[in-house]
Amino acid sequence: MIETTRASPTIPQSALPAPVPRPNSPSRSAPPPPFLRPIVFLGGLSSIGIELAASRLIAPYFGSSTFIWANLIGVTLAFLSLGYWVGGRVADRRPSPTLLYSVTAAGAFFAALIPLMSRPILRASLAAFDQIAVGAFYASLLGVLLLLAVPITLLGFVTPFAIRLRVADVATAGNTAGNIYALSTLGSIAGSFLPVIVLIPLFGTARTFLILSLALLIPSLLGLLLLRAMPAAAACAVLAVALPPVFLATEAAAIRPPDRGTLIEERESEYNYIQVLEEDGRTLLALNEGHAVHSIYDPDELLTRGPWDYFMAAPLFVDGAGPTTTRNALLIGSAGGTVARQLTAGYGPIPIDGVEIDPAVAAVGRKHFALDELPNLRQIVADGRYALRTTETRYDLVGVDAYRQPYIPFQLTTREFFQEVEDRLTPEGVAVVNAGRTPTDFRLVEVIASTMRAVYDHVYVIDVERYANSIVVGTNAASGIEGFGANAAAFPAGAPVRLVAERSLATGNMREVAPGGQVFTDDHAPVELVVDQIILDAAREGDGT
Repeated sequence: MIETTRASPTIPQSALPAPVPRPNSPSRSAPPPPFLRPIVFLGGLSSIGIELAASRLIAPYFGSSTFIWANLIGVTLAFLSLGYWVGGRVADRRPSPTLLYSVTAAGAFFAALIPLMSRPILRASLAAFDQIAVGAFYASLLGVLLLLAVPITLLGFVTPFAIRLRVADVATAGNTAGNIYALSTLGSIAGSFLPVIVLIPLFGTARTFLILSLALLIPSLLGLLLLRAMPAAAACAVLAVALPPVFLATEAAAIRPPDRGTLIEERESEYNYIQVLEEDGRTLLALNEGHAVHSIYDPDELLTRGPWDYFMAAPLFVDGAGPTTTRNALLIGSAGGTVARQLTAGYGPIPIDGVEIDPAVAAVGRKHFALDELPNLRQIVADGRYALRTTETRYDLVGVDAYRQPYIPFQLTTREFFQEVEDRLTPEGVAVVNAGRTPTDFRLVEVIASTMRAVYDHVYVIDVERYANSIVVGTNAASGIEGFGANAAAFPAGAPVRLVAERSLATGNMREVAPGGQVFTDDHAPVELVVDQIILDAAREGDGT
């Protein structure tokens, strides 16, 4: 059989339908949109920079605990994820650089409004805290976090949109996506350092938001102009021109109204929001939330009837302690120098090393708290544990008063830390820690005491008379409450150390701690969880629940 092949009919090329191009699809030969790479970089920078700046916006009202950071990071990632998802879908439908730059301009504008829109919410949180209304307090926190929704979600558009605009061939899609993500991540890395190291210390939180906003808004405007998208460019120009006057009109007000007294000075540093207050002739230092006073200076009155006074009395537990047995001291968290001044008055001009991690707090101490009048005080700007590990000096007293209210840094509450303190003590030396509590809840005091008891043979607690604080004292020297009064009697009548000791003996607010109980370690020190539980329980009691 002969198999025959039928020839296929030839269709003229002119008879074939012309391919229909997809609307707004990028051509392989088309150049990338102007300013696309800067927009990608600045989008990454702004998203992380806004998160960090928001943390400083929140800190004066809610603190900067791991609880706050977990909420802030989680909310930021949630809104970014939403932006990636929505942005990717929009980019497939309308891959227009004009739309992208309009979105980034809007995101930049809303980012600049965050500190302005947050003020009434943050002020409401103060009233909620004063009324111990835990629901309203955390509702205010949620309200501030929700202010991030619009700008962060819009910034999430940038990466998927940029990939869509740059992909010209499936064969190079992976390389294009990798380049875009790398550039965005480099921007995020810059955003991790620039606000903290440069912008916030130099310009403050509100202006940092403005700078980040303008850094993204201006290239968006330039890109729209080069694309000849005049209506969008005009709108963007109006936003860019409107923002600085709005800030100038509103930034005169204090970042946070003082809880008490009159505001003398406020400043932001790398570590803290700092307020210096004046009340009844005394100078007060408040940090961050401002719900606690960290130092008091009264030129006419040495004793404060607060926790600072009791550092002087701590050595009296040691057998044979007297006016000359405390010969030097190390203070971790020296702040405005209240304890240093009292130790100097109680034991003479003994050498005192005052460690303060925040150079701005140290500067405020010299300016407003007369630290220059204490030539025996050597200020050391460093982390407390680093200073402890790098000194060769042995001290008769090591004091720890390093609150970031209402929390103590966890690394200063662990067995390993107290062992490092013990290594730097003289045989008769004492470790002294200021711990917070409520009138009825001593959980934080108890866990610090039990942790110290794992290192020291003797641990004592003095409950402060007029403040919700307790002083925890640890020593390996022979000691006891029985000799406390006799040691105090070795000081002249009316001496500040003796006055504090007699007050403690009169109120009966001292006790010795037995072995046992929870012990914090460097691996597991949930100090913030303990404090959060104390706050929540106090709030429930205040609400009557």
